[in-house]
Amino acid sequence: MLHPSTFSIVACDPDKSEVGVAVQSKFLSVGAAVPWVIGGVGAIATQAWANTTYGPRGLALLQEAKAPDEVAKILTDSDEHRDERQLGVVDALGRSATYTGGHCMDWAGGIAGPNFAAQGNILTGPGVVDALAQTFKSTGGCLADRLVAALRAGQAAGGDRRGKQSAALCIAKPGGGYGGFNDRYVDVRVDDHPDPIEELARILDLHKLYFFKADPSDVLHIDDSLRREIAALIARAGAKSLVEFMHRENLEDRVRDDDSIDKQTLGYLRAFGNK
Repeated sequence: MLHPSTFSIVACDPDKSEVGVAVQSKFLSVGAAVPWVIGGVGAIATQAWANTTYGPRGLALLQEAKAPDEVAKILTDSDEHRDERQLGVVDALGRSATYTGGHCMDWAGGIAGPNFAAQGNILTGPGVVDALAQTFKSTGGCLADRLVAALRAGQAAGGDRRGKQSAALCIAKPGGGYGGFNDRYVDVRVDDHPDPIEELARILDLHKLYFFKADPSDVLHIDDSLRREIAALIARAGAKSLVEFMHRENLEDRVRDDDSIDKQTLGYLRAFGNK
């Protein structure tokens, strides 16, 4: 039996066409079982005695324009072990649903609201799910940051009462994948770690550096002083130019031709130069 007894949040940002799942568990490689996403369609978390067919089947139902509560009902009505299942569903419009079977191990339950559904089982108490929900609703920034903030809050409220082991974050948006060829906007996992949420946050920061576009507020004009500093750092790094260095370090998505540099690239260059 597959028992990803855990806490998760499925959510969407309708304005940016992003849907995603964040999850943490005392279970190896939870990201291989719980999260299922399709950009422009929705996201599903299947857990407890996880029925992994809920992922593809549920997403197919969302593609047929069925509402999340209807999707949850269809999936569980046809499952003789529904009392041991748990799932969360959100669609790209922000509609959501959560389901907890009556035989899931205590504490188990969920909360659904506009743009999110939070749920968990074998938790220290209902405060874990409350923290997931309230933190997601009150946190600003991109969907990835809000989901990780929710996981951190759930863990701080007690988390999985068995402990910590793995975590995952999956976000999809149409054309959001590498090179725009698929919808895999964020797909990062920590399969086995003593502090999986913090490790997930660290990897997410790297993902954002390599694959997110710089926010306009983070772009700096390269004045004479900064130009001299960058030239010295580039020389120390053994590169001929800033552009060459950025391509070498897989920072292609941050290359600029307007005599400017973003704060994240500059920070990376400074850290590289100080190694």
